[in-house]
Amino acid sequence: MRFCPNRYLASLATAIASFLLAFSVSSDPVHAQGMPLPGSGPSGQTGTGAAAGGMPANAGTPPSLQNQPMSPPNRPAPLPGAQASGGGTLPQTAGQEHRVYDLRPYTGYLTKHDRPEQAIVDWVLRETGTDVWFTSPFGFLNADRDQLSVYHTPEMHEVVTGIVDRFVAGEKDPQVLSLRVMTVGNPNWRSRAHLLMQHVNVDSPGVQAWLLSKENAALVLNLLRQRTDTRQVQALDLITYNGQTEKLASTRGRNYVQNVKPAATGWPPYEPETGEIQEGYRLEISPLLSVDGSAIDCVIKASIDQVDQLKPVELDLPLPNAQVHRTKIDVPQVVSWRLHERFRWPSDMVLLLSCGVIASPERPQAAMPLFNLEMLTGTTAGRADALMFIEFRGRASENLTTTPLVPQISAGFGAPHRGRY
Repeated sequence: MRFCPNRYLASLATAIASFLLAFSVSSDPVHAQGMPLPGSGPSGQTGTGAAAGGMPANAGTPPSLQNQPMSPPNRPAPLPGAQASGGGTLPQTAGQEHRVYDLRPYTGYLTKHDRPEQAIVDWVLRETGTDVWFTSPFGFLNADRDQLSVYHTPEMHEVVTGIVDRFVAGEKDPQVLSLRVMTVGNPNWRSRAHLLMQHVNVDSPGVQAWLLSKENAALVLNLLRQRTDTRQVQALDLITYNGQTEKLASTRGRNYVQNVKPAATGWPPYEPETGEIQEGYRLEISPLLSVDGSAIDCVIKASIDQVDQLKPVELDLPLPNAQVHRTKIDVPQVVSWRLHERFRWPSDMVLLLSCGVIASPERPQAAMPLFNLEMLTGTTAGRADALMFIEFRGRASENLTTTPLVPQISAGFGAPHRGRY
């Protein structure tokens, strides 16, 4: 049969025309069906009324989403995938303002400090809390060495201004903070010193605080020195800059057998795996003076870790000759204590902290190592009432006869205190 192209094209055009004619004759429109939007219906009502069954419309709505104001009509819709919107405006639903604070009057003095502006940010967050920067209304906080950029409500700017002024208009010279850590075996020292101290409320459980005049503080120290169970752990003049955080530590490692594994040499058949626990104390302190120097805010973060005892556990391990190899491992019993508190007191008074009867912040060394029985028994020295005296002494140039050095962190427990004065 012979193929004719013209006839084939004519029949194809006729078929296409018939199909288009049949499609155009249909007059039924096409509708998309789906679930109605929440709170909307055929009558145009919103979802503010009672829901079906008498339940309130917001019964299952979280409190943070209830009674929220309606979005402004010109508010742009959020873009999916956190894409850049390209707009140059910030939300102003609560009257937020953008202000830039000059930090150079403070940071210009701290040429040897890395990122001194971080102290200002830390103190702003301590004063305002962190939630206000991550919830509504929208705001942000950003700082570099020269300036602090803040976008928030006028009320929040008042709080930020109060903190920034304590840095830029306050003391810039190095300050002396006297720290004295002591331990007392019996807490009955309070019976004679109670009338010399003014009690201060503390949120941390087990911690007590008192305010003393400098004269009464000297009397209390004299009473403590007369006791045979009192030991001075550390006494130093800490050189610090206003608002900056200084760290001190006195720790040492204590080894113990934490596991037993097969030996690679074959004999002895098993060898111990040792672990180490750092015991001692760590202290972080951040003082901030008021503009006139009459009051001091101080954030104190302290931790004490001590191995109370090592509990032995015997293990029976098999040998190739069907016998049993007996050995033991140690399970440490650690006593820990933590303090993270902020205090405010007049700068001409002394703050006294009592951590309660806790693990002693240090382990006294035996005078003769031969009789150091704790190496055999695994026990420690008992408990003690740890006390800390904190006294602000003013400018370093007016209190120290030598050039103040930067505080250092001691690596060993018995490290000398040189370089901290």
